[in-house]
Amino acid sequence: MVGANKGIQIAAKAFAYVVLIIVVLCMLVPYLWMLSSSLKLNKDVFTFPMQWIPELPRWSNYQEIWTRIPLGTFIYNTAKLSIIVTVLQILTSSFAAYAFSKLNFTGKKTLFLGYIATIAIPWQAYMVPQFIMMRSMGLNNTHLAIILLQAFSAFGVFLMRQFYQSIPDELCEAARIDGLSEYGIWARIMLPLSKPALSTLTIFTFVSTWNDFLGPMIYLTKTELKTIQIGLRMFISQYSAEYGLIMAASVVSIIPVLVVFLALQKYFVQGVASSGIKG
Repeated sequence: MVGANKGIQIAAKAFAYVVLIIVVLCMLVPYLWMLSSSLKLNKDVFTFPMQWIPELPRWSNYQEIWTRIPLGTFIYNTAKLSIIVTVLQILTSSFAAYAFSKLNFTGKKTLFLGYIATIAIPWQAYMVPQFIMMRSMGLNNTHLAIILLQAFSAFGVFLMRQFYQSIPDELCEAARIDGLSEYGIWARIMLPLSKPALSTLTIFTFVSTWNDFLGPMIYLTKTELKTIQIGLRMFISQYSAEYGLIMAASVVSIIPVLVVFLALQKYFVQGVASSGIKG
């Protein structure tokens, strides 16, 4: 009987692994097709049956995309916005999360619930008032408009607070007795202990800002200010039949995101697990 139950458990685990592998392969197929197509001539992209590994890889696609459009400028603008927004969100979210988790003040719970409730409101519902506000401040066609609008994140505050809740209050009390200020406690105790949560927030924020299309589309009209997503859309509209070049540009655009995720993957898993379990 015990052997039969063990056999059933092994079979169930094997079945689960097979299902997971199939799901992963289904998710990877579009990216593999994109990578394969980026090394082909336009006429070979949609050939059937598909040739996953081209006989003569066309590496020149990755050289041409830099001359067809100002791809370097687009990548620079996107990296600039992504890095600045990510740093600001980490600072503002960790500051606010520390206050909501470790400080006592009147109306703390009400303020926190009200702030977190804004997550339920879709951005499309208030993007017009935001645009009018930015225009009245003279920030149209500036990166500053996007930076100011994305420097604060209710989700980031929620994520960081959930993690800070798992840190014993006794550590903060001991630091206060030793004479540390609240800023000192935040910098010397909370931040070093919250690397998993910070890495998780970094990945979410960087990827979201890097892939943002609608925000830059609304606020940025000058070519020298546009981001990679707007640049790709412009490239597709100008060279709609250049499928190999389009795929090469798409591959280049996802490399920074892949690098950031792989660099922080270890802490990302820890951050999601700890924030979810101890929240």
